[in-house]
Amino acid sequence: MFKHLREEIDGIMARDPAARSRLEVALCYPGLHAIVLHRVARRARDAGWHLAARLVSQVARSLTGIEIHPGATIGRRFFIDHGMGVVIGETAEIGDDVMLYHGVTLGGTSLNPGKRHPTLGDGVIVGAGAKILGAITIGRGARIGANAVVVADVAADTAVVGIPAKPVVPRDRAETRKFLPYGTPCGDIPDPVARALSGLLDQVTALQARVGELEGEPSGRRGAAPTPDRPPHLPHIETETMPARNGGLHEAQGETR
Repeated sequence: MFKHLREEIDGIMARDPAARSRLEVALCYPGLHAIVLHRVARRARDAGWHLAARLVSQVARSLTGIEIHPGATIGRRFFIDHGMGVVIGETAEIGDDVMLYHGVTLGGTSLNPGKRHPTLGDGVIVGAGAKILGAITIGRGARIGANAVVVADVAADTAVVGIPAKPVVPRDRAETRKFLPYGTPCGDIPDPVARALSGLLDQVTALQARVGELEGEPSGRRGAAPTPDRPPHLPHIETETMPARNGGLHEAQGETR
């Protein structure tokens, strides 16, 4: 259970510039405490001590604010920064070198006892407040932006943001493969929704300009203007043959019958 503890601490120091020493990490980082207690709970669960495993996970939750179900599978060098409010479900699977920030939820959307929680590949970074829901797969090296809601698979080396989460292409595509704090690319992030709205506004502006041009054209260029007495699309009606009074209308209707 504890043979990889040193590399867990080294991984935290490599990804957190606030860490000053291994001793500080060992004593003051709730993410490390939570993962150590999870290893204990997982070992108890594998041994068939399910109640003891849940008790250990509840102790970890009380001490750290991080709730990890004993059934979750977690790889090496896993780091939860800050930690408060993190929830990891029973069938979640997490690869190596994964990093989560506070407020992250790896939740299930099904009541079936089988696989119902996400699978995170190696090197994934999940920003603060993000929700990854359902039995979906987050590809190796993907980046989940802060407060994103992910309900579909994410391809490897892809950054997603928004609700629901959509892929974004940063100015420097190689940036996605680097370490991104909070999983969010720096600089001007193209918002796919804003991009779609901008395209619609451009179309509306062009249509308004065209309507203005048509309204400003002389009548001769658009055909003869319709007259009030006879619109051009209606046939000519001989109004003088129609009955002028109600009595005449009734006589005409009687002749028809």
